[in-house]
Amino acid sequence: MRIVVPIKQVPETSAVKMDPETGTMVRDGVEAIINPLDLYAIEVALEIRDARDDGSEVITLTMGPPAARKAIAEAISMGVDSGVLVSDRALAGADTWSTSYVLAAAIRKIGDFDLIICGERATDGDTGQVGPGIAAFLDLPIATYVSKIQCSDSGLCLLDRLVEEGTEQLEMKLPAAVTVVKAIASPRLPTLRGKQRSRKVEIPVWGAADLDVESDKLGLAGSPTRVVKIFRPQVTRECEKMPAGDPESIETAADRVVEFLNDSK
Repeated sequence: MRIVVPIKQVPETSAVKMDPETGTMVRDGVEAIINPLDLYAIEVALEIRDARDDGSEVITLTMGPPAARKAIAEAISMGVDSGVLVSDRALAGADTWSTSYVLAAAIRKIGDFDLIICGERATDGDTGQVGPGIAAFLDLPIATYVSKIQCSDSGLCLLDRLVEEGTEQLEMKLPAAVTVVKAIASPRLPTLRGKQRSRKVEIPVWGAADLDVESDKLGLAGSPTRVVKIFRPQVTRECEKMPAGDPESIETAADRVVEFLNDSK
């Protein structure tokens, strides 16, 4: 079985800055890490591979600047077999639609895959759209919010999927794609041997010219999503604090609360 795990680098800090002109995130000078929710996708992919005795492999894939190679190397140090970096200035500023389009093209180039496992969402955009987008471009069945997965030798996977009312059980025929939630696994840590191997493994870098993509669907110019306006919400609420540290102030505060409730009817 060949499992592909698309991952993303996200800012480590919560002090994310946005470019008001382009509506895109400013990533320069910000430390990046693997999207925490993608770590669960990596872990479950490794567990599926390790439970089989058929030469299964896990391939990770990311789209980003050259520095995103660090994310691929970290995934390899966790146990992933190989990885591919898709990097090209023409891809900068891509929205979720354009990103899904490019990642789907890269997965086609990898070829002969059985299962695509994505994290539920990325912590910077929080849309949860790229996994289903990849499945749509590849014309694959997709199950989201998967909390348990069991794949058989017959090419079928049994899934538990979280829904509002609880859990539903599904049967999915491979090839297919899933997005997974935290409940599915506990991510392992990189090992020393894994880190040593990640320094030696060659990570191919594919640009737009290496993929079967149309140039007018790439990057900011090819993204149908448009950020019309960015602003910080203003906190307009005002409050009145009543200290209540002793019996006298407690009584005063209680009287003020009663007065407020009466005035507010």
